[in-house]
Amino acid sequence: MGDSVDFDVVVVGSCNLDLVSTTTHLPSPGETLRAVAYAEHAGGKGLNQAVACARMGARTAFIGCVGNDSAGTMLRDLLNSEGIDTSQLTTVDAPTGRAFITVDASGENTIVIVAGANAHLGKTAITLPSSKVLLAQLEIPLDVVTQVFTQAHNAITVLNPAPAAQLSTELLSLCDIAVPNENESAAMGGTKFLLGAGVTTVVTTLGERGAEISDATSTTAVTPYPVNAIDTVGAGDAFVGALCAELARGETIEHAARIASIAGALATTVHGAVPSLPTRAAVMSLYAD
Repeated sequence: MGDSVDFDVVVVGSCNLDLVSTTTHLPSPGETLRAVAYAEHAGGKGLNQAVACARMGARTAFIGCVGNDSAGTMLRDLLNSEGIDTSQLTTVDAPTGRAFITVDASGENTIVIVAGANAHLGKTAITLPSSKVLLAQLEIPLDVVTQVFTQAHNAITVLNPAPAAQLSTELLSLCDIAVPNENESAAMGGTKFLLGAGVTTVVTTLGERGAEISDATSTTAVTPYPVNAIDTVGAGDAFVGALCAELARGETIEHAARIASIAGALATTVHGAVPSLPTRAAVMSLYAD
């Protein structure tokens, strides 16, 4: 692909206000806990991944919906401040999406998402700009993901199937690369199923064990970068964003996944999704080691 495309990466996805409680441990059913800390951050898998792409040096556009409220204004301002094109970030008559997140002392988390404005994406026409990579997740209507992947033309289509859902063969056959974590992969039938349904390459993130790249003929392990994790929120988004940015540079999937593994690891060393997303300079300084 030449350089005549509008963007390196176009992200079609969700944006939320993250409401984050830090606790000593994750609550059991019926248990009430006192939080030891609380914070509000920009979030949503689409927004997180768009910021991750931009910080990794990719010319990035974001397509999504926010509400006509203070949270929507804050999220739009955040995307603009990161140099991300928001010409197709639509304001709708609905609350901006929310994510209620609990993080324990070891950095593990639970997340409950309220779609809000994100559910309105696709109710008005989407004009897809040209890009080297088109990235989507599943916090938006599935028919929108299918629609934009159908329109992708020469772009590499990357799907982060989170949260996990039963996907049509039509959608999976439009995916060049799927990037699930272990739980999401299992919920959808595993790597073998995804490849059989038409996905060209599956990159499975394995947390502190790195990642695994699989296609029809081979499986390649991606070595993890060791860190002392304090908050895993945003780590997967850092991985996906870095992967897409490197693919847009023309790198191989193996190289891109190695860079993404470092980005994902670095994201676990800082609290909050967007605050944790590393720059390309930070990632490459470790890759050079």
